[in-house]
Amino acid sequence: MHHDLSYQSIKPSKNLSDFVDSFWCMENKSDQTLETIGLPDGRIDLSLIKTPETSFQIRLLGLGTQQYEKGKIPANSLTFVISFKLLAAEYIFHESIADLLNSGKILNLDFWDFNENDLENFELFCKKASAKIHSLLLKEVDHRKQKLFSLIYETKGTMTVKELSEKANWSSRQINRYFNQYFGISLKEYCSILRFRASLEHIAKGKLFPEEDFSDQTHFIKEVKKISGSLPKELFQNKNDRFILLSALSSQ
Repeated sequence: MHHDLSYQSIKPSKNLSDFVDSFWCMENKSDQTLETIGLPDGRIDLSLIKTPETSFQIRLLGLGTQQYEKGKIPANSLTFVISFKLLAAEYIFHESIADLLNSGKILNLDFWDFNENDLENFELFCKKASAKIHSLLLKEVDHRKQKLFSLIYETKGTMTVKELSEKANWSSRQINRYFNQYFGISLKEYCSILRFRASLEHIAKGKLFPEEDFSDQTHFIKEVKKISGSLPKELFQNKNDRFILLSALSSQ
């Protein structure tokens, strides 16, 4: 990773783990804007960002299904992020994020009572964000949905739709209707993204062959290229640290 780019991550408390993947922060301490290639990771990101040009902003980024070439980390910028799991759409945000597929939006500056001062201390930000998220949990989670997402994340997307449907006791037709309504993609598409994300951990270590998540080498290369737009070996080379998710993984 670029020596002027710092990254830190904190996992949520157990009572929020069904809804939050992680809290993380990234700071570009240099005077140069760093160009990146963003990669899909299956998360919904709420970010607080401060740059010399835009001052303070709060942004919500929906699910990504493909790489985006023109990602940038502004010079002298600081970003705090809450990366949410999918259940957060219904139970935390209380709305669909389907219209944010491969896109995002800028939120009001007082969204969830956040403000520019929250960027002064990452640990305090995590505590404030956790308390706010907990307060927004207005209803008990449907046990079928809780079971479904638990299986999806535990297996990193390797189970088939049929297997997930049977184990969650929820019809595949109803599941896909729910996924398309709330997230804008099918369950199968989402599982492919999670398998891709898991494969990055292997690729970062130079393992350019399929692990247990892919049937063979051809399938592995095809899936990685389809989602990232790059071959496994190109991701491993990570030229100029442009593949930001891979950079983040390799820094931990």
